[in-house]
Amino acid sequence: MGCGLRQTGRRMALIGIISDSHGEWLRTRDAIKLLNDRDCERLIHLGDVETNEVLDELAGHNVTMVFGNCDFVTRLLGHALELGIDVQHPAGTITVDGKRIAFLHGHDGNQFQEFVNDPSVDVVLYGHLHETRDDIVNNTRCINPGALHRASRYTVAVLDCGKDTLEFLEVDH
Repeated sequence: MGCGLRQTGRRMALIGIISDSHGEWLRTRDAIKLLNDRDCERLIHLGDVETNEVLDELAGHNVTMVFGNCDFVTRLLGHALELGIDVQHPAGTITVDGKRIAFLHGHDGNQFQEFVNDPSVDVVLYGHLHETRDDIVNNTRCINPGALHRASRYTVAVLDCGKDTLEFLEVDH
């Protein structure tokens, strides 16, 4: 599945969404390959990486990330920054194809509520629950890609910001 074209001829952005690697660096590698095969232009990791090996797998890709409740930020932050990973912790926002996308790990309910109550936010990406979700809360689309650890099936997601479509992909065990 590739990107569509706008009337301007510009490619629409596909965002690859990953969460809850919990040290599973080989599964993270497989997830990144799957998302790259779908032509994702940016990856967003929603936290609980837990190890430098997972960060090493994210290196060299256009990645933005937050840390999760299982991450020792003081141990991981320096390595992530050395690798050139865009860390926006504990939460961040980006704008893609005119959509304002907010993201966080998901264990901070107050931050989640701030995002869904903000009328300028179109999409909230979050992890933490280890299950896929695609819901509307206060007119805001809320997406959880699932997890790469402690889940009945390991999943990531692809958000097509131009077409406003979402696809969950299963990562092999």
